[in-house]
Amino acid sequence: MTTTLVAVGLLLAVLLVLAALWSYSTAHRLDRLHVRYDRAWQSLEAALARRSVVTRAVAATLDGPDTPARTLTSLADRAERADRPDRESAENAVSVAIGRIDLTRLPPQLVSELADAEARVQIARRFHNDAVRDTLALRSRRPVRWLKLGGTAPMPTYFEITERDTTTAPVAAARTRTSARVVLMDERGRVLLLRGHDPQVPEVHFWFTIGGEVEVGETLRDAAVRELQEETGLRASPDELRGPMWRRTATFTFDGRVIKSEELFFALRAEAFEPVSTGFTDLERRVVVDHRWCTADDIRRVAASGEAVYPRAMAELLDEADTVLAMRTDPDVRAIA
Repeated sequence: MTTTLVAVGLLLAVLLVLAALWSYSTAHRLDRLHVRYDRAWQSLEAALARRSVVTRAVAATLDGPDTPARTLTSLADRAERADRPDRESAENAVSVAIGRIDLTRLPPQLVSELADAEARVQIARRFHNDAVRDTLALRSRRPVRWLKLGGTAPMPTYFEITERDTTTAPVAAARTRTSARVVLMDERGRVLLLRGHDPQVPEVHFWFTIGGEVEVGETLRDAAVRELQEETGLRASPDELRGPMWRRTATFTFDGRVIKSEELFFALRAEAFEPVSTGFTDLERRVVVDHRWCTADDIRRVAASGEAVYPRAMAELLDEADTVLAMRTDPDVRAIA
């Protein structure tokens, strides 16, 4: 009898320890999710603030009695001053007003800035809502609610905003594309970069990481390993990638087309090798002229010579990519320039 009581006591003690460990790990995970949500909201606020600045610039350019731009400044000001519960409707009012603007009256550079600002808002909203979804999924579990592991933190809420249809915009060939990119590093901490140029501006060269547009039906990881094989000949498994760790948004002109780009970066380690370009498209064969395994100092020297490197902070980002590769789990995505 005594032995049975001892066994039951030990079993209860083990169960209590396991429950305590689960509660602690879950509370810690919830804390990280709330931090992620807070950062995502801050990023979304920053993107919305930038759009307000561009919106006011548009209003100043289109100032006149017969244009919807008359209300743009006041709408942008009201959206920035709105409390969190009213922010969504205020920002949507700005979106509707922007959609009524005749963009043919704007300078091309301002059209690009507006397109870039709107793209950043949509991307930031997407990551914000992803953070909301993951946090709510954990907080809605019954054990989490019963034990009040979410603490006193308010429940996160989704943020929905109208996405303007730019298919008829005067940036005739403007389109949005999502790209998967790979920061491919060797055992010495060098990154493989390609050197190329715009087909219409062959005298200006720039350097960039491996990667390209995600095709219909592809995941980001599948696109990344496909681009890696096509542009270097290296075969890798999607599971070998770490990330995505960074996201970068930009609006730029290439081959006479304005492109709104969302780029998501993975990290991968491999022994240094000589890349092959057998998988290049005809366009890539014309515009990609060189490659190089680069240290941070190499990248700084290239930039000092006048040739741009993308991402622009690549030299400073190499240590972070190296750290990501040493992690057992994928990092949170953060925005870079």
